[in-house]
Amino acid sequence: MKMLLKNTVLFILCVSVLFGFCGCASRKEDTKTIAVVAKGESHAFWQSVKKGARAAAGKYGYEITFRGPASESAKDLPSQQEMVQSALSNNADALVLATIGEGFSDMLIQAYDKKIPVVQFDSGIWENDIKALNDAGKNPIVASVATSNRLASALAAEHFYKELRDDIADNEGTFIVGVIQHDQTQTGIDRANGFIDEFTSLANENADTANKFKIELEVKPGDAENAYKAALEALFEKGAKAIFMTNEGVVKQVYDAMGAAGEKYDDIEFCGFDAGSKQIEWMREDKGGELIGSVAQNSYEIGYNAVEQAIFAIEGKDVDAEVEISGAWWDENNVDQMIKDNLVYEG
Repeated sequence: MKMLLKNTVLFILCVSVLFGFCGCASRKEDTKTIAVVAKGESHAFWQSVKKGARAAAGKYGYEITFRGPASESAKDLPSQQEMVQSALSNNADALVLATIGEGFSDMLIQAYDKKIPVVQFDSGIWENDIKALNDAGKNPIVASVATSNRLASALAAEHFYKELRDDIADNEGTFIVGVIQHDQTQTGIDRANGFIDEFTSLANENADTANKFKIELEVKPGDAENAYKAALEALFEKGAKAIFMTNEGVVKQVYDAMGAAGEKYDDIEFCGFDAGSKQIEWMREDKGGELIGSVAQNSYEIGYNAVEQAIFAIEGKDVDAEVEISGAWWDENNVDQMIKDNLVYEG
């Protein structure tokens, strides 16, 4: 009797374990996966995007994969294309994508044919690829999630103008405001133009500053060979007394250039975009070449909203075709709180 009871218990345990394994396998098979292919992975900005993406996936019971190339330069374009193809070959349930170049239209047509919804985020998918998808009548993009670069830069212009207004009014001659545009992509163009248009509008609306300023634009294809330091020097030679920098890469190079130049640039006031440890360090310092403030992208919310829209598309819910994530102004007065709120990232 004892032996029979023992064998019965063992049988029940084995069956329970077996069904447990089957149940786990079944649950794993039922879990839907969203493939996120970003323009990078190691940078603090993309790490913050990743946190937001994971949070949204966790909330709705999904899994994500998160990949990105080593850099945003053309040499890493084939690597990112491989990542997208891998996601499609593995039949991801949705694709969240920000590309570093052209050449994705054929893969995205595959996504359309496989009924895999695509959400473009950050700077999204390049215009020529989107045109090719539309021409083929096979565009799988259901939503776009990004910072409004023009609105964010306009916010920077608003705060920078308030800081410079009296200086412009009191200046003898023309007050030069410089802009360093970090590249020739749509992101760079929108950030530069958003700032220029808003600053010009505000300054011309005020009789004390109208026609007393000039904006000088320096456009660089990238940060190779210290291009942004060269832009700083070019604006210095033109007599710039204030400079707006359109991304973190510009800020880093300009800050390093200031450190190596002694007091050369101390009379220039600066305004930035994005975040990062070097920008935070500069913000907190009280010395010449002052960084009076910056506008940050809400990278966490970009990741969260992009994955959330992808989930809504998978589940047949209403999807917002355009999700604009607003920028946020930060300066020495609120930097610590902004870091806590995941609006300003370190790294």
